[in-house]
Amino acid sequence: MLQPVAARWRSAARSDIGKVRARNEDSFVNLAERGLWLVADGMGGHRDGALASRLIAESLTELPYADLSLAERTRHAQQCLHWLNRRFSDELTLLADRSLDPVMGSTVVALLADGQQLSCLWAGDSRCYLLRNRQLYQLSRDHCLARELIEQQQVDATTAAKHPQAQALTQAIGAASELKLEMLELEALPGDAYLLCSDGLYQYLSPSQLCHALASPNPEQALERLFAQVLSGPARDNLSAVVLHYGGRP
Repeated sequence: MLQPVAARWRSAARSDIGKVRARNEDSFVNLAERGLWLVADGMGGHRDGALASRLIAESLTELPYADLSLAERTRHAQQCLHWLNRRFSDELTLLADRSLDPVMGSTVVALLADGQQLSCLWAGDSRCYLLRNRQLYQLSRDHCLARELIEQQQVDATTAAKHPQAQALTQAIGAASELKLEMLELEALPGDAYLLCSDGLYQYLSPSQLCHALASPNPEQALERLFAQVLSGPARDNLSAVVLHYGGRP
């Protein structure tokens, strides 16, 4: 049975267009009562990025959750994302000129909760962070060329970052016919703070800035600190984030 998660979880979400982009292609879900949170970042520069991220958010929100175990809900979410990956590919075949916009896709990072138990799903470079006992952990691993170079070709992070396509995505919903979702299972502890965010937020913040913001006494204040810091700078991309606190102050 699904446990009443809202009593132990507090969360808040926010999105901003930033200072450069003409429109916001990010979407988010903030449903503590269902134990569901996510951020999806439509692939920038593509006509259908905003649609792709919105469909991901809407489709996962519409999944059944009552009386289902976390494992069952996670399986439904995985199946849904694989179905969307196929749907986005099928949509492209209907375009008269695919050269105009060869990709319809989005990153996604999602957390599903059943009491203290969590499942984290992701594809792309939107991230999930955990602040526990004042230590910051990046729970997700970026699906980008730089990470692939580090893991497969054993180059160091500095060398990988210098590659001209270092930030090119290697996984996203709709990016390729075969989707490889990653999943992490973990148990929340009282005082934990979690952050789901698009790259438009984290790329402008240092680990110490993330720690300082997530140590705020409530999710709303954490978001205010995060967005204030990014929007005081160039903010060249859309930025979206969901902050979750479990069982009290981190």
